[in-house]
Amino acid sequence: MQAITVYRMDYVRKTKDPIGIVFEKRKTERAGNYYDLLRLARRLFAVDTADAVHITLDAREARRAIHTELTRDFAAW
Repeated sequence: MQAITVYRMDYVRKTKDPIGIVFEKRKTERAGNYYDLLRLARRLFAVDTADAVHITLDAREARRAIHTELTRDFAAW
């Protein structure tokens, strides 16, 4: 399980402020991992539907979470 940081993007100042985390529990890569996590983060952290477009994840963190889990699982073989 890997924690992925959730950010609120300020498009005017071009900054990302961390507001929370979501956990990646999947052990294998699936087609919609990033989008499923983004949907979950928007559901949890957005104040309203207009605010949902400001919620974002770091794509590198989401992809890194899957690969570290896989290498750890296969190391035991």
